Amino acid sequence: MNLEEFFKKYFVNSVVYKEGYNIVNTLTYALILVLVAYFLYKYLGRKINFDLNFAVCTFPYILFGSSLRIFEDAGFVRPPISYLLMSPLIYILVFVVTLSSLILSLKFCRKCYPYIGIALSIPVLGYLFLNLSVKNWWVFPASLSISLALLSVYDKFSDKLGADAYSKAVLFAQLLDGSTSFLGMQFLGYWEIHVFPRYLVSLTGPWIMVVVKVVIMIPVLFILDSSGEDEKLVNFIKFVLFTLGFAPGLRNGLRMTFGV
Repeated sequence: MNLEEFFKKYFVNSVVYKEGYNIVNTLTYALILVLVAYFLYKYLGRKINFDLNFAVCTFPYILFGSSLRIFEDAGFVRPPISYLLMSPLIYILVFVVTLSSLILSLKFCRKCYPYIGIALSIPVLGYLFLNLSVKNWWVFPASLSISLALLSVYDKFSDKLGADAYSKAVLFAQLLDGSTSFLGMQFLGYWEIHVFPRYLVSLTGPWIMVVVKVVIMIPVLFILDSSGEDEKLVNFIKFVLFTLGFAPGLRNGLRMTFGV
């Protein structure tokens, strides 16, 4: 297998033929994420404290990206434009838009940052609701109920775990991702595209998606909250986890709500 065939098999086909992730592109994208996160922290760490307030201000951009992803799911765009709205290219697109908005806001109008995201997300969401019918209205209420129920249990032990409001927001974001994945596979015929979760589901069942979030995220958050590391670094890691939870969780929920 030459380099061209290798690249096509492990990177191109997963996008063009919607084959899902494989072990090669998963590890590659994970490495890229770590590198991008590192340089982003180095570049912006002195200018921004990636605290809960910043995460909330960034939420409209996450919603924008998740909503924009539905354009491809619903068939509103065709190849090759549609490839830009599929993983991993859509992450690059939304990252560039968000970073550009942030840099401009820091330079000209710091408080404008969240409003740019709102201005981007509302038209995209509006277009979806105007052009698609709601087929599974119960998806978000059900996933929110699961997430909030588990979060309430976590909240009872939050003092002992040293968890702050940011940790609770991160866990909620991750639970939303897990619960929407569970509901989609269990009741609506969707499938898991990521390698390791797909393997776990094949061994156990869709319910494992929620359990994995609890088993992994609570210890991770405990380590972060009790580590004594620099607060900015801890906040940045939480911000990354916040984003990685809400982005697929919202996309899953929207896709299933519209049945596309």
